[in-house]
Amino acid sequence: MPISGVDALNPAFEHTKAQLFRPFRFGEWTRLAFVGLLAGEMSSGGGCNSIPGNSGSGHTGAIHDWTFLVPLIIIAIIAIPMLWLTFLYVSSRMRFVLFDSVITKKCEIRRRWRERSGPAMQLFVWQIVFSLITLAGFALLIGIPALIAFLLGWFTEPRAHLAPLILSGIALFFVLVAWFIGIVTVHVFTKDFVVPQMALENISAFEGWRRLWAMMMAEKGGYAAYAGMKLAMALGAGIAVTMASMFVILILLIPFGGIGVIAILAGKAAGMGLSWNVFTITAAIAFGTIFVLVLFYALALLSVPVIVFFPAYAIYFFAGRYRQLGTLIYPPPPLLPPPPPLEPAPEPIG
Repeated sequence: MPISGVDALNPAFEHTKAQLFRPFRFGEWTRLAFVGLLAGEMSSGGGCNSIPGNSGSGHTGAIHDWTFLVPLIIIAIIAIPMLWLTFLYVSSRMRFVLFDSVITKKCEIRRRWRERSGPAMQLFVWQIVFSLITLAGFALLIGIPALIAFLLGWFTEPRAHLAPLILSGIALFFVLVAWFIGIVTVHVFTKDFVVPQMALENISAFEGWRRLWAMMMAEKGGYAAYAGMKLAMALGAGIAVTMASMFVILILLIPFGGIGVIAILAGKAAGMGLSWNVFTITAAIAFGTIFVLVLFYALALLSVPVIVFFPAYAIYFFAGRYRQLGTLIYPPPPLLPPPPPLEPAPEPIG
């Protein structure tokens, strides 16, 4: 039977404790951290380069700067889409690895990677289309009002059109917030409710969404409550993980900071001072790289309970609404063997 978002909490907590602590397996935590990070979302921010413009005699220098930047721009134009597609493909494969790992309570990366190639490719196509729609939506929502304001002359004389600019900006802000909420909801429901359908029936993400939409229309309140409950838990988990991460960072700074101080004192004792040369720069880079890797690994381990709990929460909520998943989570009891036939009663004597 379908259960509410509140009722799905207890089995999800029990599932998480059973998978991570009964028994505790360090290798299992490491594999889940690796899978969870690759299956989740990552955002990268780019910098902006400024080219100083010269006039008069500085014209040749500007050309030289452009000739130096052109190969870098070409490489970036080719590399950025390739890296983006690579990450989308890996995250699509790892999403099914994570789903199977939670279902079976055992993370087997190689085996699950091979088994879900078809559904993963379908999810990869969905993620490309969804990302392009997201970017196009933001471009249209920002570009069309900006173009209208430019044609009306609001940007040329902003003081004369201050009131419409402020009102339009407020309206645009709420429209962008609504679009962002819709995009996040579609993304979350895809990985929570569409991926199980793709994994168990080998259907496309578009077909999975068609089925999910019918389910949602038949039970709007249940799915809305699930979304609200998950948002509240995500905020709480984010605060808890952030506080734990700060504590881990402070703990790691003690030994690494001590090693750094010892190295500086030893260098002074050897007469090296604090001058930067090839040896000191190489040692600093190596030391910093080791610290970053250890810190990243520790923070990834902290996220493992969250990585397991949220997929388990979605699975137990959806199990009562999707029969194939419910049969997998709650298998029917084995059939009892038929009783042996009764021996015929002995014939009476006499």
